[in-house]
Amino acid sequence: MPQATVEHEQPATRFGTFTGVFTPTLLTILGVIMYVRIGWVVGNAGLGGALIILGLGLLITACTGLSLSSIATNTRMGPGGPYAIMNKSLGLEVGGAIGIPLFLTRPLGVAMYIFGFREGLLWVAPSLPPLAVDLAVFALLFGIAFKSADLAFKTQYLIMGAIALSLISIFASPAPIQDPVAIDWWGDYPGDVETGFQGADFWTVFAVFFPATTGILAGANMSGDLKDPRRAIPVGTMWAIGLSAIVYLAVAIWAARTGSLEQLCSNYTHVIDESFWPPLVLMGLLGATASSALAGLVGGPRILMAMGQNRIVPFSEQLARIEKGEPRNALAVTGVLTLACVMVRDLNAIAPLVTMFFLITYCMINVVVLVEGKLGLVSYRPTMKVPLVVPLVGLVGCLVSMFVIAPIFSLLSIAVVLGLYVFIGRRTRGDARVKEDVRSSIFIGFAEWAAAHVTREDMDNVRAWKPHIVVPVRDPEILRGSYSLLMELLLPEGSVKLVGLSPPMNARELGTRLDRIGRTMRDNDALASWTVVDLPEGGFRFEATLMALQGAFFKPNLVFARLLKGAIRPELERAIHTALSIPMGVLVYGPHPTAALGRRRDIHVFVRSAADSWDANDAFAGGNLNLLLLMGFRLWRRWRGSLKIITVIPGAAQEREARRFLNQLCDLARFPRSVERVVAVGDLRTTIQRGPVADLCLFGLARDPMDLSWCDEMVTRTRSSCLFVLDSGRESARA
Repeated sequence: MPQATVEHEQPATRFGTFTGVFTPTLLTILGVIMYVRIGWVVGNAGLGGALIILGLGLLITACTGLSLSSIATNTRMGPGGPYAIMNKSLGLEVGGAIGIPLFLTRPLGVAMYIFGFREGLLWVAPSLPPLAVDLAVFALLFGIAFKSADLAFKTQYLIMGAIALSLISIFASPAPIQDPVAIDWWGDYPGDVETGFQGADFWTVFAVFFPATTGILAGANMSGDLKDPRRAIPVGTMWAIGLSAIVYLAVAIWAARTGSLEQLCSNYTHVIDESFWPPLVLMGLLGATASSALAGLVGGPRILMAMGQNRIVPFSEQLARIEKGEPRNALAVTGVLTLACVMVRDLNAIAPLVTMFFLITYCMINVVVLVEGKLGLVSYRPTMKVPLVVPLVGLVGCLVSMFVIAPIFSLLSIAVVLGLYVFIGRRTRGDARVKEDVRSSIFIGFAEWAAAHVTREDMDNVRAWKPHIVVPVRDPEILRGSYSLLMELLLPEGSVKLVGLSPPMNARELGTRLDRIGRTMRDNDALASWTVVDLPEGGFRFEATLMALQGAFFKPNLVFARLLKGAIRPELERAIHTALSIPMGVLVYGPHPTAALGRRRDIHVFVRSAADSWDANDAFAGGNLNLLLLMGFRLWRRWRGSLKIITVIPGAAQEREARRFLNQLCDLARFPRSVERVVAVGDLRTTIQRGPVADLCLFGLARDPMDLSWCDEMVTRTRSSCLFVLDSGRESARA
């Protein structure tokens, strides 16, 4: 996405999985509800009902965490966490519409955590002035966050120690332990007139517990400060969710065995009172609230900074600035908003809105995985792939939870998000600073019913790239010989345009033959269309057709041609040069005269490094690697055989660098480990002749000079069919 014009420093410290993701996520989940509401949940619902409530909440959280993890392994997130996910997957409008409310939950949430800290402290020292306590806690936490995120995370280690000690104190309780048979499994206390206690039904109890699970984004918010977010976010988030689930379930069972339902309902502090040493548990409670507030003060400014870099908020250049590795200006704004919330003194009226914005974010994370996974875009290659039922369960669970917890606030929060979507879309439309990158790439994956949206979107966005192939046809019999490979290249989401060139064949007869082939393609789920260009012999018919097709709704981005010999070859070269000038990618198919596509299993992709560098990024910038890898991956996914990425080096001295190059290449392209990486020593011709025979070999084709006779030689030497590839510059295997 476009960046603000000011120069930005890189973060001073890069965090690993444990420090940057696991610790803040775990501490945010293990919060106030565990200490002062778990007993109440068990008291109202009984142990069986409580386990169901905890199970539902943790199931929704786990599904969303898996969706978040899958997305993190499919993209270079950059700063902003969930905002960056929405921005790259669904476009800037959706990213901003979610990012702004998500940022605003930070100061609101921090203020509520400060209030929770104050209540715990006043339980010990009731004479302290509440406002002074709030301001002192805010000043301390803000000072830690302003100093550096590194200091904040080091502080969280102490808090984690306090929480661990509090759990030891809880489970070492001297309170009498009930026999499992005597435990009340289902609650039946709608109310008690004598004690004045008013019970709650199942869904009310669920609504009280569920906010405890809305802390899984604490680590993802630090995406721009992580050493390797693609690996740290999945590992750290899922371990935090798993461990916190075990802790919550254990505390719920402990509470059920140390008190009756009536005792648990009427005493919010049962967990503290019945522990081995209550001060330790109180320390854990204070630490939990402090750590959650600190996570908000550290993560919130990074969301605001990322939105500033994309210029969707006022004073973007100032908010995007990084000083000494920290987004100080964004932190200052977050601090001012937090202080304003603290001075309100009572956030109960708007507290449900915080949970709603979290849930909308969770919904959209699941939507991203559902949409990209269902469309089958080639850019969707997460190294941690989850079944589509996982985000579906997460999405449905989040939607149900929203309207169970607070129907009015659910509608209000959805209205706010939709309003922001419209506002950001109007603000960025036609803005030269953000160009076309603000348009949502994901709309391109929908069919023609979304045409009204796609016409306003960036049709060339590399994340939405799919093959729209145009095929020149002089002889339908030649097309029939290329039919199977052509279909496997364009399915499942691509399209093909067959352009018949007449003469030599009669235009009506050619049109009839193309109609028959095109209908067969459609019957096999391919989006196919066809036409015949009937111009005098010698005219530049196909070249003119290519240029005219650039005005089509789904304009083609690839030319597929058969490697033919004789008088037709100069016309093929002319068509290739025309396609490259538009620009369009080129696929030249050289079928082996006897082997054809063989077993349709083994694919060899031959790649080269840059002329003077073994860095894979340099190779992507200077060669045909993008389209080469994309086509190899698509065919491998269809054939379900083997894929080898091969590079040839002149001597063994370069073997170590070559292997590192292939590993980096496959890592950037997000290829799984089952893709074999081969370094061959020698020259290309000898290597091909001595090596194993593939069913299809893929090569990059030189642009200038273009030597199609070399293609003939490769078909002969490989003893297999070959596909020769030329990038247009609009494809990206790293997207």
